[in-house]
Amino acid sequence: MAFVVRRPGGRWEIRESYTAKAGPRARTLASFKVLSPRVIEHAIERARVPVDRESLLRAAKRAGVAFEPSPADGLAESLLRGVARGARVRPGLRRLLLERFGEARRGAQDDSFIEWIGASLEERASALVDLLGLADRLPKPGKRPLCFPRLSPGSTRA
Repeated sequence: MAFVVRRPGGRWEIRESYTAKAGPRARTLASFKVLSPRVIEHAIERARVPVDRESLLRAAKRAGVAFEPSPADGLAESLLRGVARGARVRPGLRRLLLERFGEARRGAQDDSFIEWIGASLEERASALVDLLGLADRLPKPGKRPLCFPRLSPGSTRA
């Protein structure tokens, strides 16, 4: 059985467990910082028992492994960020994209997160600092619990 473990220095290992005369053991199939198709193939080739690629990928995702981006990832990020910022796609291309990648949107959705797809760490850090600064400026809650204001007869506002 193959599994993924974190190692010191930001490294990861794909390992397989087996039973020896002295008891359960594990051996390293591949060591990496960023998981790529080449690393997965290397691990599958070295394994003594067949490895299920899909379960290995699920285990890596659960563990928080960094994946090597594909060239298509960069194109998709660029397209999504452009659309989120108001860029338009020609109707023919739009139709082809919708046909290829799924159904048209149903109802209004909040697409504000799309701008952050592919954002650099510096952009994300700057936004986080801004958000924390805003949180620091929010008024402190009072000592008494909030309650609905009392309504008295004859006190109507025009």
